Amino acid sequence: MNYVPFGKTGENVSRLGFGTMRLPVLPAKPGEAAPVDEQEAIKMIRSAIDGGVSYIDTAYIYHNGTSETITGNALKNGYREKVLLTTKLPVWLVEEEKQMDELLDEQLKRLDVPYLDFYLLHSLSLDSFRKMQSFNYKKFLERALKDGRIRHTGFSFHDDKNAFKEIIDDYDWDMAQIQFNYLDVDAQATVEGLKYAGEKQVPIVVMEPLRGGVLANPPKQIAEMMSSNARKYSPAEWAFHFVGNFSEVATILSGMSTQEQVDDNLRIFKSVKSNSLSQEDLKFVEELKAAYQRRTAIACTNCKYCQPCPQGVAIPRIFEVFNEAYKFESTERLRWHYKSIVKDKQDASLCVEC
Repeated sequence: MNYVPFGKTGENVSRLGFGTMRLPVLPAKPGEAAPVDEQEAIKMIRSAIDGGVSYIDTAYIYHNGTSETITGNALKNGYREKVLLTTKLPVWLVEEEKQMDELLDEQLKRLDVPYLDFYLLHSLSLDSFRKMQSFNYKKFLERALKDGRIRHTGFSFHDDKNAFKEIIDDYDWDMAQIQFNYLDVDAQATVEGLKYAGEKQVPIVVMEPLRGGVLANPPKQIAEMMSSNARKYSPAEWAFHFVGNFSEVATILSGMSTQEQVDDNLRIFKSVKSNSLSQEDLKFVEELKAAYQRRTAIACTNCKYCQPCPQGVAIPRIFEVFNEAYKFESTERLRWHYKSIVKDKQDASLCVEC
């Protein structure tokens, strides 16, 4: 396992972090969410730590609110002292200032720990950040730092690069967590935002390096491109090495669901280092990205000239979901995302003419 300095915290951190959003699950009962296989999850988390992982990431909502408790159980018997533990404030639940303290205290009880190494404002957009500003989030964080409930501060992010830069500049953060992979260099925080954080001495923790797992299971055409490359990296290796090539990135989170994924990631991250990809390698990653981008079934630019539809059909949204599924050859992805369109009563069944 490779380790790097974690910004100004004085800590060293493993390049691979364990994200507990996709723990192994047991069969679900009708009408219920699948419960976590806690015994297997604990085994996996501990084996990752034994293999050198020193950063564990969880959150209030993961696995229907059970992830923090399971993570806390996995860190008993001496494992808590081996890792940097992170969880997140569910900002959408905060309706008054005192709830920030109440939620943090609840999470410490769930995890059964006296303190957190990192506490993040979860899934910030500019709108939710404005709300946190109105509740004086800085005062809350300073209070939690002073009384020892947290050691370091940060935020996770889902918005555009301008919002990201504004949030970075608003507080003396210890880290920021962003979605980043070779398909998303121009999305959300973007590579520009990532580098901006680096200039401000704010290290980056990356989520979704495999784009929810799809980059680890590419369509046949793209898999063949990878197999013909002299590197002979697996699809997951290409994705992890691309993200790890950025010196601004401290830790790369992987939401591991099986012991095989843990073992494979521990193997891969023995060689994930900053600035280790050649110009030829980076050119090849650009070719992979272009190959994905060519896999567009419907050339919709999301101009929204077709909106509003008299029947309420979310035409660009439907095309986007279809294109995503086509791009990754995933009918399950199509089915999953289309359900939300049906739930919002914006699906194609409402169409009467066009």
